[in-house]
Amino acid sequence: MSFAPGGLVETGWLADHLDDPDLRVYDCTVFLTPKGDGTVTIESGRAHWEGGHIPRSGFLDLVSDLSDTGQALRFMMPSAGQFAHAVGRAGMGDGSRVVIYCAGPPMWATRVWWMLRAFGFDDAAVLNGGWSRWKAEGREISTEPPAYPPARFTATPRPGLFVGKDEVAAAVAEGETCVLNSLSREMHAGKVALGPRPGRIAGSVNLPAMDLLGEDLRLLDDGVLRERLGGVGADPDHRVITYCGGGIAATLTAFALARLGHRNVAVYDGSMSEWSADPDAPMEVG
Repeated sequence: MSFAPGGLVETGWLADHLDDPDLRVYDCTVFLTPKGDGTVTIESGRAHWEGGHIPRSGFLDLVSDLSDTGQALRFMMPSAGQFAHAVGRAGMGDGSRVVIYCAGPPMWATRVWWMLRAFGFDDAAVLNGGWSRWKAEGREISTEPPAYPPARFTATPRPGLFVGKDEVAAAVAEGETCVLNSLSREMHAGKVALGPRPGRIAGSVNLPAMDLLGEDLRLLDDGVLRERLGGVGADPDHRVITYCGGGIAATLTAFALARLGHRNVAVYDGSMSEWSADPDAPMEVG
């Protein structure tokens, strides 16, 4: 069992445990800046981390080290070997307890948390409220690099936590799986395009990932989460596949479902970046 069974730790807990010898803390921020042509500029948050971070924390780079950069789509899952090498080099090992955080909404942190889970590692938690809450509470900030020695990370892939287009298409066809869009309502309706074609995966339902957070970017209480997710058909007795633009926000929804005890949850890794580019993949608008 993880040291944080619900997948979350609070800032006070982290402040009290920063000196624990087996604890590893990582910032994994990525910045997305919209451009006028509907695309976005993607920037690693490493420079932001270097300018100030939670004491002892290291940085995990999703833009390069933790993504398969050989694919046309951004942020796709790397191989087990690449992932194990990257996190091991950053000091994360088989005996570590890991806390992940980011600036802004916690989607980047939940992305890393879900990846760790997919590679068989359960001793990880997301910092509730992240960097924003840590700063707002006036807690200590450091510019010192971490002193984590390299470690051995054993990746043991768990099939089914990330799925591809064919598996999503099969789920749409059989109609028993809840395919859940984590994008905004405007994107779900096709009023705002994200990719070559506007709209959503045919038959999918919508609950924006941001609706799972309070104004302080902390995850909502479990009762509220259960009500909102259940209201769109995310039943704990049935399979749920979450998606978004590129498999990032969808992990926040998957994280919330896992926190509530759902056992059959997957993230569509390519999400709308892949689906909308395929003219044969069924979509809806309105």
